Amino acid sequence: MRNGTSALRAVLATAMATLLTTAPLAQAATWPVIHPRVHSYFDLSTGQQPENIVALPGEEVELSFAGSRQVARIRPDGSLTLRGTLPLPPDGGTSTPVLGTAIATGLVHMGNGDSYVGYAAGSPTHTGIWRIRDGAPPVRIAALPAASFPNGMAADENGKTLFVADSALGVIWRIPLSGNAPTKWLDAPELKPSGFLGANGLRVHQGSLWVTNMDHGTLVRIPFQRGGTAGVPEIRASGLDGIDDFAFVGRSQTVVAALNGANQVALVDPDGTHQVVLTAADGLTGPTSVAIHGSTLWVTSAAFVIQRDPNLLKARIVARG
Repeated sequence: MRNGTSALRAVLATAMATLLTTAPLAQAATWPVIHPRVHSYFDLSTGQQPENIVALPGEEVELSFAGSRQVARIRPDGSLTLRGTLPLPPDGGTSTPVLGTAIATGLVHMGNGDSYVGYAAGSPTHTGIWRIRDGAPPVRIAALPAASFPNGMAADENGKTLFVADSALGVIWRIPLSGNAPTKWLDAPELKPSGFLGANGLRVHQGSLWVTNMDHGTLVRIPFQRGGTAGVPEIRASGLDGIDDFAFVGRSQTVVAALNGANQVALVDPDGTHQVVLTAADGLTGPTSVAIHGSTLWVTSAAFVIQRDPNLLKARIVARG
């Protein structure tokens, strides 16, 4: 595990460095985000680099750890419970696209307690979507091509289908939880990478699928057509350097986004403008994902570039009226 996590840190540090910007830092959290603090620190040496997050009731969260290929639950007191570890592929993950090391990625938690996590492993026997269930080993429920890089993921409004952003192939996969084979839901230029990672964070919200493109620095909206097919992609915001995952503020179309390359979190308004609301001054060390539950804002930092203090930050987001 230690060799794999070292390789992950080296590859990501080099690649992400090309996305770094020199934007001025805010001195502290900016309204409407208030009272930020680091809730939990993680162990960089063992690959505890939080890649994705789901906020749960009772001030709990569930995380995917990229380098250690794990899914874990974090309690309100900061204690950690491991839910599952994904197995290494036969070559140890060296064939994984872009990175050359296997990582756990996007995360979805269902009402029945099951979780689903993406696995980029460069292997026809391992790459895809895995189910995490208490009391049972992880099980791959959907195989994706070895050349794919499953990343951000969300369930549809009925909880019967997963949509997965593929950062390497630049497509969105549709995966029925009934057991049917995955299909390409959308293959479009707005999703393609241009040197590192393309389609990244993904959410289903108000009749549309929303996805970020890390290389392009964009937030893209794709409406669902009748029958569930993809409509025409529309770029809703740009200039979001190194954008990773994101979350919507309530039922609005305002977004809180992790800007990994800039080491910032931004509030993106429906008109596409954005303001920085969190920076390194608040504890960020390379934000990867965002979750909102009520007025609580959670941000994970994986420290892929900074190489210190991967953490989980907690803040409050104030309703704007």
